[in-house]
Amino acid sequence: MLIPSIDLMGGKIVQLVQGEKKKLEFDNFDYWIERFSKYPIVQLIDLDAARGAGNNRQLVKHIVGQLNCQVGGGIRSPETAEELLNLGARKVIIGSALLTEGRVNREYARALADAIPKAALMFALDSRRGRVAIDGWRTETAVTAFDLIRELEVFCETFLYTHIDTEGLMGGIPMETVHAIRRATTRHLVVAGGITEQHEIDSLDAIGIDAVVGMALYAGKIWG
Repeated sequence: MLIPSIDLMGGKIVQLVQGEKKKLEFDNFDYWIERFSKYPIVQLIDLDAARGAGNNRQLVKHIVGQLNCQVGGGIRSPETAEELLNLGARKVIIGSALLTEGRVNREYARALADAIPKAALMFALDSRRGRVAIDGWRTETAVTAFDLIRELEVFCETFLYTHIDTEGLMGGIPMETVHAIRRATTRHLVVAGGITEQHEIDSLDAIGIDAVVGMALYAGKIWG
């Protein structure tokens, strides 16, 4: 399944290359909401909240009121997760808060699982050079995606793996890495990071993986 991505920064929809350089920017929200309305789920990320630089909560509220969304960015407490679910988010994506001082925080994951239905929990595996990156992908850790899976899969229903090295480059996602992640967990798996061609989406779908697509949709490479 193709999952369109809406990334918010500074009150606009943006697309970044490898989470750093802004390449595309839009403020025609209703156009993209209409374009993506046919999809069962859309991924909505508040990049400002992820980086601790304010938030786009009113935009998030507007969009989740019109689209079925899995929402991430700056969700650092069960209360914030519950607030987003109450606004209409179908799932919440938890990333940076799963690590404390560079170590996997099982206690926090357990607290989330106790407070929120497991079906609504997605844990992010944001990986650069084989290591998990947090705080809006600006801080690299010594933890790997496989470490997170091993420690945390009991607490969630879905993992979101993002291959930061290829994110936004429209050069494809490394399938060997994706297959390794697939073998490491029995949980539902969603992947992102440079997916550009329909055949990639079809190949992922064939092994039970959903594909988040951003740049290729906005640039017209894939027509959503």
